Amino acid sequence: MPHDVRKSAWDALETCRKIQAFTAGQTLTAYRTDDMRRSAVERQFEILGEAFNRIDDVDSSFRDRFPDAGRIIEAGNRISHEYDSVDNEVIWNAAQDNVPLLMAKLEAWLNENQ
Repeated sequence: MPHDVRKSAWDALETCRKIQAFTAGQTLTAYRTDDMRRSAVERQFEILGEAFNRIDDVDSSFRDRFPDAGRIIEAGNRISHEYDSVDNEVIWNAAQDNVPLLMAKLEAWLNENQ
């Protein structure tokens, strides 16, 4: 059964919100030493990648709107399957620099597709 694109997009937005909440007020140094926080953020990136994968499977125009979808899916897979090569700084930078922009794009897309 195909996945519901809107639900997956909503899930992606919620994961972005959680990533922001989990990293708010933190520094990279603090993030590196907090196993629980790192685990929580990495889990959200896994969910984000899977949500994007589900949308991509159903909506052929998704990558037109979200050209980084492939990289996001790949990042989620890497965290899940190559966990021992995850770079904390890369995850941190993605959380700080990319997630806020992604949230804005997801919110706009959800509003357009109500």
